Amino acid sequence: MKVLVVGGTGPTGMHVINGLIQRGHKVTILHTGAHEVEFIEPVEHLHGSPFFRETLEETLGSRVFDLAIGLYGRTRYVAEAIKGRTPRFIAVGASSYVEGVPQPIPETAPMRKEPNFCYLIWLTEQVTMEAHRQGHYSATFFRYPMVYGPRQMAPTDWSFVRRILDGRKQLILPDNGLVLDSMGYAENLAHALLLAVDKPNESAGQLYNIRDDTAFTVRQRAELIAKIMNHEWEIINIPCELALPSYPYVALGRRKESWSYIGHRLTDISKIKYELGYRDIVPVEEAIEQTVKWLLEHKPEPGGTMETTLSDAFDYDNEDRLVQEFRAFHKKASQIPFEGYLPMHSYAHPQKPEE
Repeated sequence: MKVLVVGGTGPTGMHVINGLIQRGHKVTILHTGAHEVEFIEPVEHLHGSPFFRETLEETLGSRVFDLAIGLYGRTRYVAEAIKGRTPRFIAVGASSYVEGVPQPIPETAPMRKEPNFCYLIWLTEQVTMEAHRQGHYSATFFRYPMVYGPRQMAPTDWSFVRRILDGRKQLILPDNGLVLDSMGYAENLAHALLLAVDKPNESAGQLYNIRDDTAFTVRQRAELIAKIMNHEWEIINIPCELALPSYPYVALGRRKESWSYIGHRLTDISKIKYELGYRDIVPVEEAIEQTVKWLLEHKPEPGGTMETTLSDAFDYDNEDRLVQEFRAFHKKASQIPFEGYLPMHSYAHPQKPEE
């Protein structure tokens, strides 16, 4: 089978393409050429911009494929440009669910259409699935979580790793770090896409949430990374609206106006588990450890592009100042006397038969 992969050199791309090669498919990748990756076998490279329909069509020329997979670029333009070139399209996009929906969030939950970035997320999905309904190709759409693993452009775990390398003993977390977010290890996400490749009938016309089957809170993740690096944190629990230094590693991808309360964003993946048989092929503990090892071997330049993308200033002087001020307030507030708040059990515990 001839397969076109738009993108393919990012975190999930290598695993997707190697999986296609192992299945005996002939792979062509279309990407900008900014990053090159070695696969288990050579593949054909087309260099062009995946961000505009006209450049996609120019780069593809008259080529046709048995399957197209969109991993990068503006997927809504990829969805248009491949009409008439393939009978199947597997697309990757994001999700922007309305805040306050019940957790975990199913695919049927309402999507946000404001601000414009959220609208474009919604529009991309609509364009793809409308092409499916019109019969241009059979489409499957994956709503991706926050991706982690090697070659991630904005690795939130670096915020923890660098603080450990810098000898930081305290870590500020909002609301004790109890937030649950949808995270996906690159190899696990690639496995999900390959399940759709292997099961074209079951996945035809379907939308799927995808993430790691096992979810950690931010605090659990920070503590696991510390354990991997033989480090001990003192977790500083500060209310969300005051915990500004933590936003790069807790609130990345969230709207600024929602930072006063960072709620859970845990998607429901029961559909893909039931229909395609998805399970994590890399356990989360192992995935995080592999991510940490990669970051230690490929340390981002301090103040470089990666840290700028994360928007993490690593401003330790002001972090220490915030902790000091908060502790002073906490000490003062704890002196306010309250009575009658002793824990009580709601059921009777008789000490004698007649009681």
